[in-house]
Amino acid sequence: MNREILASGLSALKGNGNIEIHTYEEVETIAKGILEKVKCRPQLGIICGSGLGSLGDLVNNKEIIPYAEIPGFPVSTVQGHAGKLIFGDLEGKKVVLMQGRVHMYEGYAVQKTTLPVRVMKLMGVSVLIVTNAAGGINPEYSVGDIMIIKDHFNVPGFAAVNPLIGPNDERFGTRFPAVSDAYDKEFRELAKQKAKELGYDSFVREGVYSCLAGPSFETVTECRFLRLVGIDST
Repeated sequence: MNREILASGLSALKGNGNIEIHTYEEVETIAKGILEKVKCRPQLGIICGSGLGSLGDLVNNKEIIPYAEIPGFPVSTVQGHAGKLIFGDLEGKKVVLMQGRVHMYEGYAVQKTTLPVRVMKLMGVSVLIVTNAAGGINPEYSVGDIMIIKDHFNVPGFAAVNPLIGPNDERFGTRFPAVSDAYDKEFRELAKQKAKELGYDSFVREGVYSCLAGPSFETVTECRFLRLVGIDST
C-alpha cells in the first residue's frame, strides 16, 4: 500500500473515538521492547481467561512483565485479571501467557483489545490458544463444560466493530482475510483426542462461540436469538 495513502487514512481515523489505529512500526516497537527484557523467545501464546491465570504456576524458568511496565500496552482493569505477561517453558515449549486481558466494556477500542495478539505475532508466536469463561446457550451444556471453539459469530461486527477496520498494512496480513477456518481443525481434533485419553470427553464439547460487547449479560430475547442462529456459548 502507498505509505502516503496509509498515513492519510490513519490521520482521518485517529479522530474517531471508536477506532484506535496502531501502525506496524508501533506494534513492532512494543514487541522489540518486550523482547529486550526477556531471554525467552516464545513460539506459543496462551491468553488466560477468567479463572485460568493459575496456568502461569506451571511455567518453568519464568520471566514476568506487568502490562503497566510496557509502553503502549493496554492494562487490565477487571478484578481477577492480573495484567502480566509470563514467559518461560511449558511442556517443552517456549511460551508467553497473558494473565488477564482487556475488553471493549472497559472503554478500550476493539483495535486496542487485539493489540496484544499482534504484539505476540511480532515476538515470534505462531500458535495462539485463547480461553475464557463463557455462558452456555446450548441447552445440552452444563456448568463446568469445556467447549472447543470451531467457529464464531462477531455480533458487534453488525455495527462495524471489527479490529481490522482501518487502513490495511500487508505486513499484518491480507485486506480481506478468510476466517472460515480460523480455529485450526488439526488442533481441535488433538484436543478432543487428549480429552478422551484423560476421561474428560463427557464434558468436552465443540461448538460455535459468539462475541457481545458487554458488560451487561444477554437478555432473554438475545439468548433466544443466539440459539436460533446456532450459537452454543457466548
